This record gives sequence, structure tokens and C-alpha cells, in this order.
Amino acid sequence: MSNSKRFLSRPLAVFGVIVLAAAIAAGVVVAALYAYGFRYIKIPSPDGGFDKFLGIVDKSGDPHRGQIVYSNGLSANVDSETGKITYSNGDVYDGEMENLRRDGKGTITFKNGDVYTGDFVMDELTGQGTYTYSNGDVYEGGFVNGEKNGQGKYTWSDGSVYEGGFSKDRKNGQGVYHWADGSSYEGEYVNDMKQGRGVYIYANGDKYEGDFDGDVRSGTGTYTWQNGEYYVGEFADNAPNGEGTYSWPDGRSYSGHFINGEIVRIEE
Repeated sequence: MSNSKRFLSRPLAVFGVIVLAAAIAAGVVVAALYAYGFRYIKIPSPDGGFDKFLGIVDKSGDPHRGQIVYSNGLSANVDSETGKITYSNGDVYDGEMENLRRDGKGTITFKNGDVYTGDFVMDELTGQGTYTYSNGDVYEGGFVNGEKNGQGKYTWSDGSVYEGGFSKDRKNGQGVYHWADGSSYEGEYVNDMKQGRGVYIYANGDKYEGDFDGDVRSGTGTYTWQNGEYYVGEFADNAPNGEGTYSWPDGRSYSGHFINGEIVRIEE
């Protein structure tokens, strides 16, 4: 063999030794990490995709501490031992978990300052809980998939309070609303609007008891003024419209037709 060939073969041999040594070292590192419990795991998510976990598993092989990328693209640092999840969007959760998802009792503090404490089911706000908004409003009651649902109490920062039924984040069903100015309503709601039978007491002492449609007095009802006058009959667009009877405290009364609260025909 010529000197030039022997000279070329030496670097190749050295390179081969280096590659082999690197491979062995990498294998040792991988084996050490594996023995320590370091894993990459794909976990089925409720939406049909996969959450990707990279970190330490426990003795049972379940994810314990590390980073997770959820199927919706959100990522987080998770520690099931402390029960803490720090999300990439700035939200922070402390509480019980199942498969690295919020499940059980816990508290989540949102980046915008809102705080929810209560029940979670597979990452969703579901069950009973208290949601405190950054503006000072507070809701206490039932939730389903992050929406107010069931019986609950909503208190506004100005002191107004609604207590009653909710569905899909809106007032639905029977409820009582007390405004900060002293007025109140007790009756039926549909999608945040007064709908059906109800009683509205105004801050000045006036009172209406009757039908509502689309948040306004509409149908039949009784409106009593604080001075003792009252009207019984048909309503539309928040005013007496149609047939009705208007009575005065001195005993006089008028029965007939009304348009926008005005008598349109007077009989002696």
C-alpha cells in the first residue's frame, strides 16, 4: 500500500471511531434519560386529536412533569405533583388533574385577571363554581362547558344582583333581579330578556304585574302608580294599548280603548 493511501485511511479510521464513540455516548444518554423516566408520549384528546407530552413519567408510566402541546395548539408546563399548569397564553391553573388536564376541584387565573374556582371536567368549567371577573362582577352557580348553566347568582360591581336560572351563559327561566337603584323584577326570562309573567317594581314605587314580551310590557297586566292610580288591561310596547280600565284613588274609573297610554274615547 502506498504512503498516500495509508495517510488517507488514518483520518477515516479516526472519524469512524469518533462517530462510534458519539453513537455510544448518545445511547448512554438516551438510556440514562429513559431510566430516569424521560418520555415522549402522545395522549388522545377529547376532540379526537392528540396531546404531545415530553417529560418525566411516574412509576406507572403516566405523565408526571414536563411540557405538553395540546391538540388545539396551546402549550403548557405541567406538574401533576404540585397540581400546577402554566399555559403559554398566560393562564395558570392550580388543582386536581387527570391525564394532564384540569379535572376535579381547582382554580384557574386567566391572563386578563378573571379567576374561576370550582369544578372542572376534562379541562372544561363544568359543575359548581365561582367566577370572579376583573371588573368586579361575580357569578356563583352552575357551569356546563364554560357557560353559566342551571341555578346561579350574578352580582355586578355596582351592587345589582340576579339570582335564578341560567342556560348557555344567559338568564333563562325563573329569576329575581334587584338593581342598584332599588328597582326589581321577579319572573320569567328567555335569553336575558323578560319574557312571560312577571312583577316589576320601579325605584319610584310604581309597580307592574303582568305579561312581558321581548323585555317590554306586552300582553295583559296591571300597572299601579305610587299615587294610587292604576290601569288593568292590555299592553304593548311598554304602554297601555288596547282595551282596559283606568282607575283613580277618588273612585272614578274609565273603561275603554287606549293607544300609547292615552285615552282615545271618553264616555260620560
